[in-house]
Amino acid sequence: MMLSRVAERMYWFGRYIERTENTARLLNVNTSLMLDLPKVKFIWGSLIDITGSQPAFSARFQVEDERNVVKFLLDDPSGSIKNSVEMARENVRTTREVMPNETWEKVNALKLFVDSHMADGLKRDGRHQFLKEVLRACHEITGYLAGSMSNNEAYNFIKIGRNLERADMTTRIIDVGVLNLTKDDHPEIQEYENILWNNVLRSSTAYQMYRQHVKDRVNGEDVCDFMINDEVFPRSVVHCLKEVQSCFETLPNPDQPLRSLAHTQRMVAGSDVIVLLNEGKLHQYIDEIQEDLAEIHDQLVQSWFLHDAAEVTHETAKA
Repeated sequence: MMLSRVAERMYWFGRYIERTENTARLLNVNTSLMLDLPKVKFIWGSLIDITGSQPAFSARFQVEDERNVVKFLLDDPSGSIKNSVEMARENVRTTREVMPNETWEKVNALKLFVDSHMADGLKRDGRHQFLKEVLRACHEITGYLAGSMSNNEAYNFIKIGRNLERADMTTRIIDVGVLNLTKDDHPEIQEYENILWNNVLRSSTAYQMYRQHVKDRVNGEDVCDFMINDEVFPRSVVHCLKEVQSCFETLPNPDQPLRSLAHTQRMVAGSDVIVLLNEGKLHQYIDEIQEDLAEIHDQLVQSWFLHDAAEVTHETAKA
C-alpha cells in the first residue's frame, strides 16, 4: 500500500483538475447563455450556488452580476479556477515520483497560462478563448494520464477524486437548474425553460449524448433522468458511482467506503427521478445524494488518508 499522504494528494489532484474543468465550462456555457437571455440577470448568481461558494462570495461582493461572479470564479483564493490549478500543481509537485514526468510539465504550463492570461478571462471578448485553453489543458492532462500512467493505486485515487467531483457537480447543476425554473420571484423564466435545460446539458458536455439516447425534445424530466441514471454517460451520477466502486475494489481494506457507496447506489437505483421532479421533491432528493457523497469522502479519508497524514495539500470536500 502506498503512503496515505501520497494517496491523499493523488485524490485531491484528481478533484482539483476536474473542478478546474467544471468551473471553466460553467463560465463558458453561461457566457454564451446570456446572449440568448440578456435580460435574465439572476442566472449569474446561480453559478455561485452551483459551486457552493455563497459565503466566500458574499464576503467579497455584494452584487451577483456578471463582473463579480466571473472575477470570483476566476481568481478568488477559495474555489476559483486559479485556486484549483494552484492546488493541483502543489499536489503534483509533492508527488512527482509516482506520476509520469510530463504530468508536472503540463500542470505547470496550465498554471503559468492562467496566471499570465487572467485579464483575458475577465473580459467578455477574451473569455471564450481563455476558457477554451483551460479546458483543453485539463482534457490533455486527463487524457495523458489515462494513456501513460499505470492503473495502480495512485491512479485509482486520481480516478476516485475525479468521479466524486463529477458526481457532486452533476447534482449541483441539476439542482440549481430546477430551482431557477421554480423561482416565485422570477416567473418570467418559465418561457425560457427549453433554453435552460439545454444549458444544463451543455454545462456537463451532455447535449450530444442526450440527443442520441433520448428521442424527444429537450425537457426537464428526461434531462434529470439522463444526468442521474444513464449508465454509460461519463458524467451521470450512476456512472461516476460505478467508477468509484471499481476503484475501491482494487484497494486494501475497502469495506467501510464500499458500504457507504452501496447505500448511495441503492438509494439512486430505488428512486424515480421523473416522479420526484413532478412532485417537487427532487431538490430534497439531490440534497440526500450530496450528503451521501460527503459521507463517502469521509469514509475514504478514515480508511486510507489518516495513517500518516502530514502536510497534505487539500481542502474540505464540498458538502
